[in-house]
Amino acid sequence: MSNVLPLADAPVRVRLPDGTIHAHPAETTPLAIAAGISQGLARAVVAAEVAGKVVDANRSLGELAADGGSAVGEEPLSLKLLTSRDREALDVLRHSAAHVMARAVMRLYAGVSLAFGPTTSGGFYYDFDLAEKISEDDFPRIEAEMKKIIKEKEPFERVVLPRDEARQLCQDLRQDLKVEHIDTGLADQGTVSIYRQGEFVDLCRGPHIPDAGRIKAVKLLSVAGAYWKGDASGRQLQRLYGTAFFDKAELDAYLEQIEEAKRRDHRVLGKKHGLFAIHPEVGQGLCLWLPKGARVRVTLEDFLRKELLGRGYDPVYSPHLGRVELYETSGHFPYYRDSQFPPLFGSEAGGLLDAWSRRLELGTLTRDEEDKLMAAAEVLGVLLPGYQPSASAEARRAVLHDWQAAHERYLVKPMNCPHHCHIFKAQPRSYRQLPLRLFEFGTVYRHEQTGELNGMLRVRGLTQDDAHIFCTADQVEQEFRATIELTKFVLESVGLSDYRVQLSLRDRDSDKYVGSESNWDRAEGALRGVLRDSGLEFNEQPGEAAFYGPKADFMVRDCIGRSWQLGTVQLDYNLPERFRLEYKGMDNEAHRPVMIHRAPFGSLERFTGMLIEHFAGAFPMWLSPEQIRVLPLSDKSLDYAMAVGRQLEEAGLKATVDSRDGKVQAKIRDAQLDLVNYMAVVGPKEAEAGTIALRDRIDGDLGTMPVAAAIAKLQAEIANREVRQAVKNQLAQTEEDDVEKNIY
Repeated sequence: MSNVLPLADAPVRVRLPDGTIHAHPAETTPLAIAAGISQGLARAVVAAEVAGKVVDANRSLGELAADGGSAVGEEPLSLKLLTSRDREALDVLRHSAAHVMARAVMRLYAGVSLAFGPTTSGGFYYDFDLAEKISEDDFPRIEAEMKKIIKEKEPFERVVLPRDEARQLCQDLRQDLKVEHIDTGLADQGTVSIYRQGEFVDLCRGPHIPDAGRIKAVKLLSVAGAYWKGDASGRQLQRLYGTAFFDKAELDAYLEQIEEAKRRDHRVLGKKHGLFAIHPEVGQGLCLWLPKGARVRVTLEDFLRKELLGRGYDPVYSPHLGRVELYETSGHFPYYRDSQFPPLFGSEAGGLLDAWSRRLELGTLTRDEEDKLMAAAEVLGVLLPGYQPSASAEARRAVLHDWQAAHERYLVKPMNCPHHCHIFKAQPRSYRQLPLRLFEFGTVYRHEQTGELNGMLRVRGLTQDDAHIFCTADQVEQEFRATIELTKFVLESVGLSDYRVQLSLRDRDSDKYVGSESNWDRAEGALRGVLRDSGLEFNEQPGEAAFYGPKADFMVRDCIGRSWQLGTVQLDYNLPERFRLEYKGMDNEAHRPVMIHRAPFGSLERFTGMLIEHFAGAFPMWLSPEQIRVLPLSDKSLDYAMAVGRQLEEAGLKATVDSRDGKVQAKIRDAQLDLVNYMAVVGPKEAEAGTIALRDRIDGDLGTMPVAAAIAKLQAEIANREVRQAVKNQLAQTEEDDVEKNIY
């Protein structure tokens, strides 16, 4: 096999991060440049970043210049040598580890067909089609084979081939999934890249590390089922997950994080502490908020509602259904049809015509099937005089659509924004009314795949803390800045202060985005400018924007280091255009408003699930579903305990009384295990003096104090929204001898 890309003969000028510019022969590689600086640097280099793109460190500068579309010898290529200190380097290492794992599997199992092996946020996986079932019992021997490969330190070699030649190679290797991908996913590519390491050859974009010896720590994590290209009707595969690091200490820390995450699993804690339930008879992905969980949700809603009202927002409500035409106007239907529930039809023939139209759209309808559909439609009383089987699929779909539009079709609401557009449009608007800020805790529905559902974190029914701001173009930056500050305030109120912002932009080469180029440029420029002025750390991510506009997503790190995407702010010039929204300006002419979408929580389900894991179920006082539990020493003190409980409730505290028989030590232990914030122990002495012995779940015995003083202390902690987290091993347990030592 030979590289088909010609190397330029002229020297290539390279700009290093310190600004210096050097000329090198075209065949020079970034790795060779590193060696010219020092051998230590060459040993440390994992990959390179050339003109903003991460590439193999052993590719030639001439080839990289040609790939970048730059003429050799003109504008210098920017070059950054990536080592283990750079965030991008870990992704390259893990992608290479996925190849090592695939190579090990092919050595140990017969008839392996390779699918894909991408990286994930915490490691990598590779999908395989093989007859033998892999289990966790097989992990040690697969890992042993991987370590053999790593020890050999063989290089990763990149070869570029014409697409037909690459197809023949994959066919010769009996890699039918790769052949299919070349025929479909890469059908428009003239050349494709192959990576070879020893006897292992794989169709791959790269980049990869120079050699496998750079992998210092690797671990297989789990095995699961998967489908070829995510299609449930396609071939079933085995997905093997693993992770890799530059040193063993990092791997050990990550494995400890995984174990801690298991202990904090919100699905386990949610069931244990009675926060939420999901029952198959109700429906997968549909949460039942149990009383304790509902208390947490109500507290979050009340907190944000009060804040929004104080910031000039108006509450609105919208129905759980909308006509399909509403979402056709917005673009949500059919853009995201695969993630929405099927339409509801007023006519029994509606579903038939909808399936018919979909088959035409996908090009899977045969003439015989079409005749049968026409006959079935006639049986249901549907006449389509304009339908001609000889017409184009688009023309036939138009006839079906006209019939559907003449009859009622509804969707369970996938988004709140189209409804809010019509609330804006419901009455004439003047520039004097802008900005108009509308908010709603609106429940929406998404038809997520069953395998992707995950407790409260990935659901089919979710309630967004949704708001839409309609403003003038001159007000955009001010309003966007205010929404960023609101999101920061909300996150920090629950103790989430470690976050960064991802500025999600459009992919300029994609056709999935709606709206004019000028509106997109204006929107992206406005968001970028505000984020720069705010001083927030942010990174740009092309291709991650909503189809109607760019957005700023808050990526939050929890107390054990995991990253979560929570609050989001989106700027939108397109929906006002699609819904023809107008306001009367100072010039008495009609103008188009700009729309800002924002949701500091994201969704109440995901936000609450994340908080359960962040706090390990031990909510801070202001969010806790049970803030204080009164514990009588015996039945003799029960009346006083009930009276104290009433005082606490009247003061606005979430209080309960443990009226069970039994020793107070056992009651304290149960309260600790139930993650109650405070315990008020009362006996004859406390009843006589009008006091309580207050105990903190975190700090232990706080001594005896008047009930009023205890109430004042607890109210202050709630008012200040204090967030105090215990050491992780003390969150949900306490030793009985420690309980006894700290009571009396």
